[in-house]
Amino acid sequence: MREHPDLPAEQAHIDRAYAALVESRQRALNIRNLNEGRMGGTHQERYERNYFDERLVQVLNQMDIGDASLAFGRIDREREPDAQGGDESTEAFHIGRIAVADAESNQLIVDWRAPIAEPFYRATGREPMGLVRRRHFMMEERRLVAIEDELFGASHLGIGRDDGLDAPRLRGESTLLATLRKGRTGQLGDIVATIQAEQDVIIRAPNKGVLVVQGGPGTGKTVVALHRAAYLLYTYRFPLADQGVLVIGPNRVFLRYIERVLPSLGESGVREVVLPDLVPEARFGAVDSTLAKRVKGDLRMVKVLEQAIRDRQRMLKNPFELPYGAGYLRLTPEASRRVVKAARSRRGRHNDMCRKVEGEIVSMLMPSMRDAEYSLGEARARLREIPEFRRLMFQIWPSLAPTELLHDLFGSRALLKSATKGLLTDEETEALFRARAASRDEAIFSDADAALLDEARELLGPRPRKGGVVDEADEIATFGHIVIDEVQDLTPMQLRMASRRSSGAMTVVGDIAQATGPFAPSDWSAVLKLLPKDRAARIAELSVGYRIPREIMEFAGRLLATAAPGQNAPTAVRQADEAPRLVRVDADGLLPRVAHEAKDLISAIDSGRIAVVCPDDMADAVSTALDAAGVAHGRAGASALEATLTVVPVGVVKGLEMDAVIVVEPTVMYEHPDVGPRGLYVALTRSTQRLVVVTTRDLPTELRD
Repeated sequence: MREHPDLPAEQAHIDRAYAALVESRQRALNIRNLNEGRMGGTHQERYERNYFDERLVQVLNQMDIGDASLAFGRIDREREPDAQGGDESTEAFHIGRIAVADAESNQLIVDWRAPIAEPFYRATGREPMGLVRRRHFMMEERRLVAIEDELFGASHLGIGRDDGLDAPRLRGESTLLATLRKGRTGQLGDIVATIQAEQDVIIRAPNKGVLVVQGGPGTGKTVVALHRAAYLLYTYRFPLADQGVLVIGPNRVFLRYIERVLPSLGESGVREVVLPDLVPEARFGAVDSTLAKRVKGDLRMVKVLEQAIRDRQRMLKNPFELPYGAGYLRLTPEASRRVVKAARSRRGRHNDMCRKVEGEIVSMLMPSMRDAEYSLGEARARLREIPEFRRLMFQIWPSLAPTELLHDLFGSRALLKSATKGLLTDEETEALFRARAASRDEAIFSDADAALLDEARELLGPRPRKGGVVDEADEIATFGHIVIDEVQDLTPMQLRMASRRSSGAMTVVGDIAQATGPFAPSDWSAVLKLLPKDRAARIAELSVGYRIPREIMEFAGRLLATAAPGQNAPTAVRQADEAPRLVRVDADGLLPRVAHEAKDLISAIDSGRIAVVCPDDMADAVSTALDAAGVAHGRAGASALEATLTVVPVGVVKGLEMDAVIVVEPTVMYEHPDVGPRGLYVALTRSTQRLVVVTTRDLPTELRD
């Protein structure tokens, strides 16, 4: 291919920008070092110094782009005529990862999120947005290797889906396809250089209400959501930097897969979590039965927890009598009933009422404390020193932590029976029971318990600290924007947990066709009714599949009529090097053949990542067979996708992409209640190049030729 004539000049501009970036970083470092050398001063001066230092660190982090390419394009747009009515000319803006200016404040690179950069992603032949030319750079780290130009105007056909063609047209097609052909690294990369128009509309949507992003496999919904987080932090920096941005992923393998995207875009302050991370006081690791997971995700559990708390607000069955001085302190069951009834009738959460209930009981006991005249506070302090009084308060209205409530509830069939009466069946109630740990501090909870612990925290309120003081820091924190990936798989209780942390603005992404589990929705209304309703929700669809080849998408798409009637597969823009390949073996030959196919793919794929996707309970056997065949590999739970070959249970494969995939025993997945046709559809749509299916059984009917 003949070298573009402007390539040397563009390389020189990029080199100049890199040099300016280094100089800017050094200036910021010098200022920070000078600031660190200043000591002492007033409290206000120290606060201002620390605040200034935090901002400098943020700037330094934003300028640290590592090996990522700085610039990826340029736009030439029409310049407005000058005041003297001179001829129109053009002005050029180089678009890149972050804004860079030289020492004279000349703008060398414009941040991709800036309004002036919008035409780089949005302009079409019919709507050129003032552009004369759009130029795409194909970079290899700092080296410019190719240039692709798109010209706009009456004599040039622009791009877009509105030009009368059936197939979607791509912005910077050669650059995009070259990028897509690159091997995976085991971690998701940014798409800032190749964002397409329908993706950009979502990324730049206003920070208000709930935005639902529906996208099939390979449409880039995850990376679009992450770029949206980066865009919102750039555009609404002042509120969001303080309010925070939260990203919720489906599992830790997924979090490791996406962990480099936002830092590569200059945003390192976003919190990325799985839901149990939001309950730091609990230890997780318990495994629930299928029935227990379903019950714990059901909204009926709100009422169960409310009743469980009410059951801990107890009237005395027998009179309380405590020797004190020369006499006794007494509390009757009837008096305790009045206190509990009054507390229940007041507005306030359980822990909020602890001090009030204690005060009422102390007031009832004070007349019997005849040896001294005490104020209420003095009497309360004196009685708190007596173990019998502390036991009395724990019996009537205990201060409870969420972990204590659930540990006690799940470890007692009597408490469960009382809390679930009229709400759950006997079978469902029994599914919640598990033996208590030796102590509450040793209790281990399941992932499904996270939403219940969070609900209990909301119902109970913060536990009073010493002196009955409640710290606002103990309340559940909210965020200025929340991104949820694979939202279609969250249970109703988990959706409540996420919604509780929202100030009203959310971006939730998923695919109805990939929904699995007992609460898999048939449309987005079931999800939206449990999310914030401050403003009308919007649903945006990503309809173009960029990463999954057409042949693989068509093969997997045969399942959609069963898995998600009415859902359409995305329109794929790429072709595979070869069609999906089916390998039928007998039971004894299954694992050796999987190892053989893995070796072949390792040889065929020069660089990139390969996965063996199998039923969850086969992962150990597949790993053992690979070891026996001398095939080096990793396990998704331990090494994410860092190894060239990784064994990935189907239960954690959602959201991941590999260059080549071996799907083992698809019919077993299809028939499994926790996987089903939708889970198999997910497994079959993870590869960006090659797909091999190894099975001992006939394929599901939909996949047969």
